[in-house]
Amino acid sequence: MTFIWMEMLWLLLLVPILIGLYVLMLRRRKRTAVRYASLAMVKQALGKGPGWRRHLPPALLLIAIAVLILAVARPAAVVTLASSRATIILAVDVSGSMRAADVPPSRIVAARNAARQFIADQPADVQIGVVAFASAAYLVQTPTIDRTALYQAIDRFQTRRGTAVGAGVLTSLATIFPDEDFETLQNDPRPGAPAGDARPPGYRSLPLDGQTAAEEKPEHIPVEPGSYRNAVVILLSDGATTTGPDPIQAGQTAADYGVRVFTVGFGSPSGDVVDYEGRRMRTQPDIETLKTIARTTDAQFFEAQSSDDLTRVYKSLSAKLVSEKKLTEISFIFAGIGALFSLLAGTLSLLWFGRVA
Repeated sequence: MTFIWMEMLWLLLLVPILIGLYVLMLRRRKRTAVRYASLAMVKQALGKGPGWRRHLPPALLLIAIAVLILAVARPAAVVTLASSRATIILAVDVSGSMRAADVPPSRIVAARNAARQFIADQPADVQIGVVAFASAAYLVQTPTIDRTALYQAIDRFQTRRGTAVGAGVLTSLATIFPDEDFETLQNDPRPGAPAGDARPPGYRSLPLDGQTAAEEKPEHIPVEPGSYRNAVVILLSDGATTTGPDPIQAGQTAADYGVRVFTVGFGSPSGDVVDYEGRRMRTQPDIETLKTIARTTDAQFFEAQSSDDLTRVYKSLSAKLVSEKKLTEISFIFAGIGALFSLLAGTLSLLWFGRVA
């Protein structure tokens, strides 16, 4: 627990001061009582007193004052709430390296199985979309709650040449924000590289009136990373980027739109040699790039070296996405407790003084 107005806690110094004043008042009453000629006669006249019970109302009042001061300091606690995210985009690497058998029976089969289990674990009202990327990225299933359609989309994964992690991120963003234009960011920034061909479905470069997109829309104003709560991207990759847009820059674009991109590095650290289209290549996940994307977007990086690891990663992500922790002010609880103690102190005081009267 923390306090939003920490400086108000200085008011708690009033509590020991009030305790001192109360003790001083008791001693003063005791000195006044000594003035009577016969204390025995006074005690006999008063009968049996309330004893320690007479201190109960002031003690409750002091507790009430302390609790109300804490309420004024605006206490806040991290509370687990149901997530408000309505869309999850699964972006899966389908490059030729996913045929590697270091994760039996193969990386692509293990990724399919884990993705199916992840989809099954999500609440029924959460929409899930599927993006596949190799040398380009494609939206293979628009966000839907139809689990059968999602399973079929995953089963259609076919490995292709190349790895474009940046294209996977941008195509996922294009799916979340269909009215935004990410097409110009899809090109490979390296000298001499061909223009990208990964434009997601539903895009148009120019509006119908013939004006440029830049003239029609103002430039996007970056927001706080991780602040967009309606969607999240989970990106799995087993290799380094060989083509397409810069993945780090793509991650920064996601951060500017407030979208978290959770990344998963899949495969053994030493990699594996794969024969694909007559070429032999060794592949291993680009851990540092995936970590940078996750860190930039205020998300988290996971490493999965086996099929069981990947299943555990997806289960962990399920728990994170179904519920989210939020710093919530709880001053109303302290105010209610303080009011209750005040009421008890007042009630006991009335009862005690009533009996004395």
